[in-house]
Amino acid sequence: MRTVIGIDIGGSTTKIVGLRSNGAEQTLIEPIFVRATDAITSVYGAFGKFTMQNGLALEDIDRVLMTGVGSAFIDKPLYSLKCEKVSEFTSVGNGGLYLSGLDEAIVVSMGTGTALVPAKNDGSLKYLGGTGVGGGTLLGLSKKMLGTANVDNIVELASTGDISKVDLRVSDISRKDIHPDLAPDLTASNFGKLSDLATRHDISLGIVNMVTETVAMMAIFAARSFNISDIVLTGNLTSMAPVRNVFDSLKLSFGVNFIIPKLSQYGPVIGSALQ
Repeated sequence: MRTVIGIDIGGSTTKIVGLRSNGAEQTLIEPIFVRATDAITSVYGAFGKFTMQNGLALEDIDRVLMTGVGSAFIDKPLYSLKCEKVSEFTSVGNGGLYLSGLDEAIVVSMGTGTALVPAKNDGSLKYLGGTGVGGGTLLGLSKKMLGTANVDNIVELASTGDISKVDLRVSDISRKDIHPDLAPDLTASNFGKLSDLATRHDISLGIVNMVTETVAMMAIFAARSFNISDIVLTGNLTSMAPVRNVFDSLKLSFGVNFIIPKLSQYGPVIGSALQ
């Protein structure tokens, strides 16, 4: 039985996963992540923690496949194991299809920034583009405007926020239906109605809403361009309840399927191991 290790070195976290193969059968070893700003430190920390938790010896590991922006810093073997680089966008596409079980989808990786990959299970995928708006945006704005960059604090604040004190809605600018597909509660302008009485809770929800809606609309445009209705969401932001709520609210308005599969935050690293 051979074991392949996948490692995704991002801007703020390093994730690691294992795939055990016995012929055509593959078994996923539960992924983990560590936080560190230094790529080399985080890789060795993640690798040591992962192998110890799962009772893996070096001789049990057949290959180590790395992806992510920080993988460029690793140019030597990892404990005598050669490290092979895998395209981040290939990892995003393959990981999204694997987790969702779909044959075709727009796969979105919501990390520090956001990447979009149209993917098919025949291996045809490409990097479509992306945006610098992502988890880094959410944390940076929260740190400046709310005095915290702690994800748990942001989620707690946003959970009781009132978006009507922050965002301008379609219903705020028109009493008539502008278009049959344009729901009155859709956002006309993020932070376009910021009240002097808005609390930290309201502003936190406004930041989450702005980042999530930006990503959602880019994914919707991509889906329409490729005539695909399924959009698979992966990356760290998908684990935040307020983010999930925004995607749920946009499903019906735009006729797409936003899918957040189990282990969605580990999509790209699982995709790297699948190579």
